Amino acid sequence: MGRLDADTTGLILMTNDGELANLLTHPRYEVPKTYLARVEPAPVREPELRQLREGVELDDGMTAPARVRQTRPGALELTIREGRKRQVRRMCEAVGHRVVELRRVAFGPLRLGELEPGAHRRLTAAEVERLRAAARASD
Repeated sequence: MGRLDADTTGLILMTNDGELANLLTHPRYEVPKTYLARVEPAPVREPELRQLREGVELDDGMTAPARVRQTRPGALELTIREGRKRQVRRMCEAVGHRVVELRRVAFGPLRLGELEPGAHRRLTAAEVERLRAAARASD
């Protein structure tokens, strides 16, 4: 659930709970997803950051505003509440910055933490309930 492009790494949730999958992925619920992106050229200037924060015009329409901060030159933390195909990459490209590395580090209240690439773990009942609550809060 919450697919990632072949060239994107990070947090993916797997479930056999159809209701939970719908709550987390349907655009109506606006569950936030946070990514770390390394972009070129660096740094990203304030006008481009402002564009990302206000929404960017893409070929499939205007994006919703993103939460964005530059953690160091060329390194962005972006949180979006949509899930369009390759959205973060396309948003960055629209403001003149190519994404060279992209990792999803959070899905709603759930953070990737120190889980190694390729590793997995079961969510606790409390984590599942927090995910449900995050989706319902946006309803």
